[in-house]
Amino acid sequence: MLDALERAAARQAGEEIPASTRRAVPRWLITTGSLAAVLLIWQLCSPFINPLFGTYPSAIAAAFWKLAASGKLTAALLDSLRPFAAGYALAVVIGIPLGLLVGSSRVLEATIGIYVTAGYAMPLVALVPLLVLWLGLGFAVKVAIILLMSVFPICINTWLGVTAVPKALIEVGKSFVAPQHVILRRIILPATLPYIMAGLRLSVGRAVVAMVVAEFFTSISGLGAIIQTSANNYDTATTFVPIIIIMLLAVLLNYCVGAIERWVAPWHADITGREEP
Repeated sequence: MLDALERAAARQAGEEIPASTRRAVPRWLITTGSLAAVLLIWQLCSPFINPLFGTYPSAIAAAFWKLAASGKLTAALLDSLRPFAAGYALAVVIGIPLGLLVGSSRVLEATIGIYVTAGYAMPLVALVPLLVLWLGLGFAVKVAIILLMSVFPICINTWLGVTAVPKALIEVGKSFVAPQHVILRRIILPATLPYIMAGLRLSVGRAVVAMVVAEFFTSISGLGAIIQTSANNYDTATTFVPIIIIMLLAVLLNYCVGAIERWVAPWHADITGREEP
């Protein structure tokens, strides 16, 4: 109330209102407007789109309703999410501790760091036939593909976060004769959290891609099966349904990681001056 009165008094006095006190347009409103504009333009172009080579929002919505009503979409989504959840959880459990160890130990960095860097750059899709020979065509090979494609961004970002911790903070811990595990838990880990969350954001996209790749190259099931079957039948509208769901899934998971970051590291937004969504 007082802020509103102060702004009104400043406006009457002809004073310039600071930009920090002006009410900004919410980001969700900007995003909604952008999506609405894209969908409207896309729909307006529908008379010029050949259904054999493209589609438009109303046709995708009709195909979505048809798949959802038949129950195929829900079953396919659950079938895709099970290996995704298992593979991504393993990537988090393995990637974060490995990155902390590699970043905090010069010996481990020299011993393991080269393999982590090489694994991130390696075309992991080329390993799928070999993984199929080892693990078969079922659940295990899908989990392995998702794990391998998502663990390295988490590990590398955590590793870089540990090396970016100011040396003065570690020296303060040592001056209080703190053991190494206490320094790791109380100093290094909190300072590395923004890097860890950035790695989780990057790995979400790779894990979603790996989920579809695994379904294409192994037993054809889940959302990948709908994409492949509808594409083979030249049903473009149905093909776009799982593609859009996968995109929305990646956006939702990225938002969830951001919410977790604001919960476990609320000071990071204050330091960077980043606004809340």
